[in-house]
Amino acid sequence: MAATSVLRHKHVRIDQSKLDRARKVLEASTDTEALDRALTLVVTEAEIDATLRSVGGKGRLKKVFR
Repeated sequence: MAATSVLRHKHVRIDQSKLDRARKVLEASTDTEALDRALTLVVTEAEIDATLRSVGGKGRLKKVFR
């Protein structure tokens, strides 16, 4: 995913307590950093999910730990 980043100012209404909790969980120092990390996490998880669905049942799992 080699997309060029474009930063834009956005004005949104958001639940501050939810944002505060996200900042803590994501160990972000600012609201902007928390939102950026959260969006990155969502996009990454969606890509992983799409890949797993596309291989669904075609591969084999190998037990590595006993």
